[in-house]
Amino acid sequence: MAADWLGSLVSINCGPTLGIYQGEVLSVDQTSQTISLRQPFHNGLRCPVPAVTFSAMDIKELKFLDIQTQSGGSRVKRVLSDPAFISSGQSGHYSKGGYPTNTTHSNTAPITILHKVSPAPTSYRGPNQTTPKKNSGGGQMKPRDDECFGADTDEGLDKDFDFEGNLALFDKAAVFSQIDGTDRNGARSRGTPGGERSTPTRYRHDENILEAKPVVYRQIKVSQHGGKEYCTDSGLVVPSVSYELHKRLLAAAEQHGLSLERRLEMTGVCASQMALTLLGGPNRLTPKNNHQRPMVALLCGPHVQGAQGISCGRHLANHEVEVILFLPNFVKMQESITTELNLYSKTNGKQVACIKDLHVGPVDLVINCLDCHENGFLRDQAWYQAAADWANQNRAPVLSIDPPVSGQKQAVEAKWTLSLGLPLPLDGGEARVYLCDIGLPKQVFQEVGIDYHSPFGCKFVIPLHSA
Repeated sequence: MAADWLGSLVSINCGPTLGIYQGEVLSVDQTSQTISLRQPFHNGLRCPVPAVTFSAMDIKELKFLDIQTQSGGSRVKRVLSDPAFISSGQSGHYSKGGYPTNTTHSNTAPITILHKVSPAPTSYRGPNQTTPKKNSGGGQMKPRDDECFGADTDEGLDKDFDFEGNLALFDKAAVFSQIDGTDRNGARSRGTPGGERSTPTRYRHDENILEAKPVVYRQIKVSQHGGKEYCTDSGLVVPSVSYELHKRLLAAAEQHGLSLERRLEMTGVCASQMALTLLGGPNRLTPKNNHQRPMVALLCGPHVQGAQGISCGRHLANHEVEVILFLPNFVKMQESITTELNLYSKTNGKQVACIKDLHVGPVDLVINCLDCHENGFLRDQAWYQAAADWANQNRAPVLSIDPPVSGQKQAVEAKWTLSLGLPLPLDGGEARVYLCDIGLPKQVFQEVGIDYHSPFGCKFVIPLHSA
């Protein structure tokens, strides 16, 4: 009867997809052809649910697990059977020992309940007791732990695992010695015929394993020192040069084909790049920010420094910056000024000749190119003084391009100064000094007695700090 099999331990094979389940029979329903197990195990692991129900259609094989104990010892024996409730109306026949003598398999037959063979009473089951099992060849099977089929699976977990004792079995020093290729005394076991070899130098994770030459920080040596030294962010020393040596350097570049027009273009590109960074760079100049385009006031005089400023203004205007160029009217101008003005007029930049026509409100940046290295008398003229006063009264920061050497008072207070090639001994102040590369080859420096190694690295404009 169905009630006779309640509480029996069974193993149900549901094929390779669903796996094997073990557990205690909770209920058998002949009408719906189902069987339920409580405290089930799935493939040797306890299921997270308290009960599992199987249909006869899913069962490939069913085995009864009958645990018996003999009075003379603690031997555990499993009685495996294939009952007929998964066979086609056939009954399983049991011998006296409880082993089946005839079994058939089918997963489509109805469930037929047989009378249970009463096992011997079980009084004790040791935690390490196993029972032999017959295989298909009729011989003895390998012993198998019975705990995976029992209900009391926590009996062997009362004793804590001895981590310290287990760790003591591991000789960590010997293992690391094998990894390093040395014995425990630190000598190499392989290498020279004597079995000893010097231990190689060990490096930290942040050390370079490649041998490198020491860094030489003074890579630029000049024949006429300007009396002041600077250093880059990486520590390279950049000495200043006198204005006479600076003129000789530009004259040598002119002889090798690096004309004034080339130097003006290079200076304009570097200065405009620095100005764009000071204006906010990608945070300010974006297509979504056209309604807040930065405004730059450009103050230029009638000389080479003024032409450099006009070249910078042209590049800024090409990058959608609003540029207002101040340049007074003169009867005669240098050819470089005329050429740069012609190119600047092709942009959307504005040009004024009077300070009154400049923007009355604050601007984002003022670029000062009023000063000339050779003509200091321009400062006495009215247009110069008016432009300098306007720049000092405006709240915008000032960038001076190629300012004059020390000894000449700065009429416009600048926050940044940009030197060309090599710095001049600029007058002390709070202005930060920057250096731009105008493309002078190394051989040009050598012709004027300068031992030169480029300090720019991957940039064309670098900051300089007082050494």
